[in-house]
Amino acid sequence: MQDSIHTRVFRTMALTTAFTVAVSAFVAPWRVTTGLLVGGLLALFSHNWLKNSAAAAIQLSAAGGQPQLRLAQFVLRYVVIGAVIFSAYTLNLISLPFVFVGLSSFVVAIFAEALREFYFAIIEREETS
Repeated sequence: MQDSIHTRVFRTMALTTAFTVAVSAFVAPWRVTTGLLVGGLLALFSHNWLKNSAAAAIQLSAAGGQPQLRLAQFVLRYVVIGAVIFSAYTLNLISLPFVFVGLSSFVVAIFAEALREFYFAIIEREETS
């Protein structure tokens, strides 16, 4: 059974977050580790929320409905992420630059997916999925 691209990206993001948090737990201060953890979890949350809202917005627009509620959910996602980061930073629980590093787990997942597709397209001479 072939995984969907969303499942592969989500899984890679989760593994990247787990790996960086595990390594930083041994070599970095605790605020760096919690920053990576918060950023990685927010990236996973954001990816899942965006996937669900985008799918619902596409279904709504295909049915001829008004996408204003979905647009509000899209903006609300950023408000929630910003509120969590602001709260954690205000409480001095995280290192802010490392929250952004944790949020970048999506970039690692996209590069991993690109390498996977490159392998199948060039080496295996298959079409991309």
